[in-house]
Formats: sequence, C-alpha cells, structure tokens
Amino acid sequence: MASVSAISEADRLAQFRAFDATKAGVKGLVDAGVTEIPPIFYTPPEIVLDSKSSDRDKKFTFPVIDLQGAATDPAKRKEIVEKVRDASSTWGFFQVLNHGVPLNVMEEMKAGIKRFYEQDLEEKMKFFSHDLTRKIAYSSNYDLVFPQVATWKDTTVFNMAPDPPKHEELPAANREIIQEYSKEMVKMGDLIFELLSEALGLDPNYLRKKDCLRGHYIVCHYYPRCPQPDRTLGTGKHTDSDFMTILLQDHVGGLQVLHQDHWVDVTPLPGSLVINIGDLLQLCA
Repeated sequence: MASVSAISEADRLAQFRAFDATKAGVKGLVDAGVTEIPPIFYTPPEIVLDSKSSDRDKKFTFPVIDLQGAATDPAKRKEIVEKVRDASSTWGFFQVLNHGVPLNVMEEMKAGIKRFYEQDLEEKMKFFSHDLTRKIAYSSNYDLVFPQVATWKDTTVFNMAPDPPKHEELPAANREIIQEYSKEMVKMGDLIFELLSEALGLDPNYLRKKDCLRGHYIVCHYYPRCPQPDRTLGTGKHTDSDFMTILLQDHVGGLQVLHQDHWVDVTPLPGSLVINIGDLLQLCA
C-alpha cells in the first residue's frame, strides 16, 4: 500500500493544484470513472485501520436523548437537562429525537444537497471558492487549500447568519430548502442552548446572551462512492471550532466520535440529529 510519503512534497502540491483547478471535486473523479484514487488522497494505513476498526465500540452506548416535552413539561425538562449534562460532560456529543424539526424538512435537505452536487458542473462552478468569508463557497477539501492529505469529500458552506445570502443568490437546486432548514436550525439551536445553560446551573438565556446564536453556517458534505475506501477517509480526525454543531446524517452513516480512546460509530436513527459540543462552547462554559 502506498503511503503519504510515497510522493514528494513538490509532486503532492502539483497534484493537488491540478485537482483543485478542475473545480470538479471528488465527484468529478467518480464521474471520470477512476478505479484508483490519486496519491494525494492516500491516508496513512494505520489511521485508516484505526478509524475503521469495528470491534472496539461494542461496550459503549452512544447517548440518545428524547426531547419530547422539553418545552412543555417542567418535570420532563428536568430529566432531559440531566441527560444533556451527563452526555455533554462525558461524551461531548449526543443524539436527539423528537426535537421538533419536521421529518420532511430533514429529508428534503438531504435531497437538496444531493441535487446540488449531482447537477451539471458548470452550475456548481459558479460557487467555487476557498474563501469562507463568502456567503456561499463550494470546493473540495475546503478546510485547507493544500492539506497534507486530501479527504474524499466535496463541501459547500452557506453563511446563513447574521447576514444571510439573498434568495436569488442561493443555488437554484436547493435555495428553498436551505432557507427553510436554516430557520429550523435556529429554533433547534435555541432550545439546545437553553438546555445546556440549565445543565450548567445557569439561567436558560445565558448562552443566548453570550451571542451563541448570532451567526451560523450550514456546511454540506458530499461523499461519493470511493473506488478504494481502504486507502482514504471522508473526513479526518478533528474537533469543531464553533459553539455547537447540529449534524444531520443520511442512512449510510459513517460518523464516529472518539470516546475514552476508542472510535465509536454513531448509528443514524430515523428522524435524529446529532449534537456536537464545539470548542468555543467548552471555553465559554
């Protein structure tokens, strides 16, 4: 198996620049019918094997919290706050059900993301940029222009607050659902921040007053089928440098979290969302 060091630094940068210049992303490689991934995507074998180990997470149960009654039943809310406190302090993650976001909105959001990435390249290229200060930026490996190892995903970032893009500025493939989903995430975020504030023993409005809801991005990843999945990853090990991430998985799954030095699969549940306590919230709290 080839390793990251199998190509020189100069060749790696040249290959990444050539790949980036196509503006087609990994979807373009799949459409071109590649049967072997380019060397810039090779991930060290020990990292791939570590993340894909399937026998170490069996003793862990990823926390799932039912939010039914959180806004209407004081006794139920108290129980929920205790569960949020425990999951946040021990995992930094939890999965929520009965959160109030309509299922049809969640399903249309996933469909809208797929429509964007599977439309003609010329339409996607209109939004291509590595500048994350733009209101809409589509690229592959958006986090670093020339990362040490490229990952098998394409990404579009929508800067939805405090100064959202106009309706006509959004991609035609998903502009309606992006706006609707954004509104639902603001309501959802407001509730979770209330619960987290109470879990900290503070006033429900504490985190809201800290402007945790002032801005938000919608980050849409697309992971097309990889011809060599044992040589690369869709997303590498990282933390989220925000207050909180609300994550919507599709039925394929693939999300893992690091817990007690073990990678634990987060199995997608129908109608669920995953809450990730971000770096900024940990500092703020």
